[in-house]
Amino acid sequence: MAVLLTINGLAGPPGDPRSLFERAEALGIDVPTSCRKQGKCKECMLEITAGMELLSPPTQAEEHLRGRFRLACQTFVAGAEGAVHCHTLRRGAMRIETQAAGVRLPAGLELDPAVRREDGRILLEGEEIERSDGPLHGLALDLGTTTLVLRLYDLETGALTASTSLENPQRFGGAEVMSRIAYDTSHPGKLLLRALAGYLSHAIEKFPVDPRTIYEMVVVGNPTMRDLFFHENVYTIGQTPYRSITELEMVAGRRASTSLAQAGRRSLLPIHPRARVYGAPLISGHVGADAAAALLAVDMAREERLIAIMDIGTNTELIMGNRHRMLAASCPAGPAFEGGAIACGMPALEGAIEEVALRPDGSFNLRVIGQAKPAGICGSGLVSLLSELLRGGRMNSMGRFSDDAQRITLFHDPDDPAEDVYLLESDVNELAQAKGANVAGLRVVAENYGLDFGRIEVFYLAGGFGRHLDLAAAQRIGLAPELDPNKFVQAGNLAIEGAAIALLSLNRRRELEALVKRVEHCRLETHPNFFDFFVEGCQFKPIAENHGI
Repeated sequence: MAVLLTINGLAGPPGDPRSLFERAEALGIDVPTSCRKQGKCKECMLEITAGMELLSPPTQAEEHLRGRFRLACQTFVAGAEGAVHCHTLRRGAMRIETQAAGVRLPAGLELDPAVRREDGRILLEGEEIERSDGPLHGLALDLGTTTLVLRLYDLETGALTASTSLENPQRFGGAEVMSRIAYDTSHPGKLLLRALAGYLSHAIEKFPVDPRTIYEMVVVGNPTMRDLFFHENVYTIGQTPYRSITELEMVAGRRASTSLAQAGRRSLLPIHPRARVYGAPLISGHVGADAAAALLAVDMAREERLIAIMDIGTNTELIMGNRHRMLAASCPAGPAFEGGAIACGMPALEGAIEEVALRPDGSFNLRVIGQAKPAGICGSGLVSLLSELLRGGRMNSMGRFSDDAQRITLFHDPDDPAEDVYLLESDVNELAQAKGANVAGLRVVAENYGLDFGRIEVFYLAGGFGRHLDLAAAQRIGLAPELDPNKFVQAGNLAIEGAAIALLSLNRRRELEALVKRVEHCRLETHPNFFDFFVEGCQFKPIAENHGI
């Protein structure tokens, strides 16, 4: 029996001698490439989830890859029999949060882009960069560690022309920012940047406009993602006190802002070569331009209410305050709540369990993305599952399973037990530590502010994870405070909304530049009670309103 190859869930005929790239093409799968399968562009990456030993050895063109990643154009099936499962890094079925919900448009927002037309001349803040009667376009990019969201706007009308989203192809360098920093530092050639630029270029070229009519781009992201995009050395972000070179230079008086700018030609993207690519300013430490953009999205400069913004992810970002005072912190939570480091964890793709209900007979009712056969469990499903295990007495507040169980099976495949979906007690430990980091961050910021959680009037849960979270479940396990549910806004992607505002309004962009300098950064590791908050936060119990001080 020949090797069965499955790519993106599609199986091709066994015994095909062609490369995995050519076999993917035959299945109608779009594999990114700029070098016509020569192994030079490093874009045609596949993640091998099973059967790595059945593939040809890595070539010299793949020396930059590690773990489960291969280049499709360099890889062939070499085994005699078995199964190989893999997928591209551009999975269209992945659920990516592309917009915000429940936020008010900033009062008095007027269309005021940096790019204008005057007598057939296209001006970028008054400087001529082109002569054309064609359209004027701009891009807003939320550059996340895991996912990317890209929006195309008509700068003359402010209308959204097109948008797209995809997984961040830099995952071959690690799942979180510290791994990416280590990879970029130890591998010459800016491979992370080149991979990202290749994928973004393909996405831009699929928009229904000439890419050369794109004259400005606004980029937001955490400090590592933003600085990698701008060719900056990110080594200092991985070393205490965890600051971008731009922040260190600003503190030293050598620059007035942590924002960045470069010409379109330097971005490696197919936009106009004299376009400006603007990287929004950072707040401090690991609290980056994406968190800064969220300030624009919620109109913090005019906010009188006491609000909190929490974007839960591999590096959770917290902001608390109003226009009079703002505090921020980052929590190194790790990838557990995004499905990483969990035995059956996975992103929010088709087949991911996203909600769990424990039946009276001890079995589970599962809601699966795409109503497909369960293939794993994503972050929202993990929160739901932990809550149900706690409610049903199958797990105690310390994360220990009842009856000395080590594994709880959610889905059993009688034909192939290897396809079972389950939760291990060791997975719960990973989730407990991730939760503990988030809770400790909340406690430190609230204590530094001098308030308890009950005084918060609006609590924004930002990002894709926060958007799809079961709030009651999150409160039961102590991931979110026990506030009145009406105080919560599951806001979705605040970062891309803020990036769009900065693209369409120079006045708001200047407002943001001033606003970030007023945010007080709380370094969690220096707080005397951080460890105690972390240990308590690792327990699965509610966070009372009077916590915080």
